[in-house]
Amino acid sequence: MGRKLPPFAAVRAFEAAARHMSFKAAAEELCLSPSAISHQIRALEDYLDTKLFERQGNSLALTLTGRGYAGRLTGLLDGIAASSDAARGGAAPPILRVLCTPGFAARWMVPRMARFAHADALRLRVSVGAPSTDFATNEADVVIHWADSAVPGLVVDPIMTSGRYPVVSPALKQRLGLSRPEDLLRATLMHDETMDMWADWFALAGVSSPALPRGPAFPNCELATTAAEQGGGVALAYDMMVRDTLASGRLVRLFDQVTMPFVIYSFACPEARAEEPLIRTFRAWLHHEIAEDGRPRPALVSG
Repeated sequence: MGRKLPPFAAVRAFEAAARHMSFKAAAEELCLSPSAISHQIRALEDYLDTKLFERQGNSLALTLTGRGYAGRLTGLLDGIAASSDAARGGAAPPILRVLCTPGFAARWMVPRMARFAHADALRLRVSVGAPSTDFATNEADVVIHWADSAVPGLVVDPIMTSGRYPVVSPALKQRLGLSRPEDLLRATLMHDETMDMWADWFALAGVSSPALPRGPAFPNCELATTAAEQGGGVALAYDMMVRDTLASGRLVRLFDQVTMPFVIYSFACPEARAEEPLIRTFRAWLHHEIAEDGRPRPALVSG
């Protein structure tokens, strides 16, 4: 029996509109008019006997069915494009679009990309920002996002756990004479608006303080760690994110107290695409590299 497939033009129109969340942008991409895009999407909705978009005035939103369908179609169309390029011969390697936080990209992934053995077989296109797991709109194939909350329709694979400890630039450590945990009460502390754990760390170190020292607050741990690296104060860094920076000498770790490890990053992709070769290869590489990072932490710098 032959396959029962929807009209390909309608599928392309819907996928582009869902990816851009705009009929106008989809029309520009496909060299059509917005009315033609709308007509194709209505034809696809008739074929599927279900609504894919909710239209309220000038606003556009995917239905639950539309979100799931769009997430699958983007991967399928990318696969068709890659297979067609390969059939033509001499094609460029397929692209895997990775969305992650600036800290994960700069402090962990980019320093390791030279060890990505499959670099000749695919190209990584890395985007940074707030890693949305809405694959209908985030223009990504995989996302490395914070924590490990389950998301319907996605594979969410916790990949990295870490504890936290204070770090400081070598020059500032020497200038302030930081030799005991109590000494941090007279230092400038970098605070993290996402998950500030200074109170937890001081309690772990046996230091009671009614009020923590004031210091700048940053929207994420990467900015707080960067500020500490530049001599602005002391940051409470994630062990897994600063090992390379400690090894380079740009930061030094203070004291041996470390908070209990917890999941800080997870890999996410649509369930329907989890076994695609590019995604499976990248996911396996992440696990391998993180396992390699299971080596002992850098030696404590004292004095």
